[in-house]
Amino acid sequence: MLRALLGAGVILIAAVAQVTWAPDLEVAGAFPNLVLLAIVAVAWVEGARPAMMLACAGGLLLDLMSLAPVVGPHAIALVVVAYLTGFWARNLDRQGAVYVALSAALATAVYSLVVAGLNGLSGLPVPALDAFSRLILAACAYNALLMPVAAGLARRLNMAAGGKVEPA
Repeated sequence: MLRALLGAGVILIAAVAQVTWAPDLEVAGAFPNLVLLAIVAVAWVEGARPAMMLACAGGLLLDLMSLAPVVGPHAIALVVVAYLTGFWARNLDRQGAVYVALSAALATAVYSLVVAGLNGLSGLPVPALDAFSRLILAACAYNALLMPVAAGLARRLNMAAGGKVEPA
């Protein structure tokens, strides 16, 4: 129960920070996706199932805080990312910071493509392919650089809440 409440609190803080001050940290058109980083970190530390539950909540928060007239694209994209990351982490023989960072880059690309695809299906505007690809590359690099820090924080919070942690 404590870990679930802690996870929900982290996701709430990440979502609010993402829509309020994270855009001020823009580099090359991209800014950190704090909810995605938290979800990927939970998938590495706790596994796919807890990450998917938090992904749904975090995605719905992002959907509700966005200006888009539809609810769901962020939630669906984050659930997909949580599942894929948890599956990869579970089936990886050796875990390390390089794999964690690479998973954040891949998760960012998948997340961006799913959100853009769902927005396109909903009739919302989608950026031009050349601008979109540059933005995805910048976001992948940005999130990959921040991911080892996010994973370390997730491990510490998990240990503080009484969970067991496998070395990364």
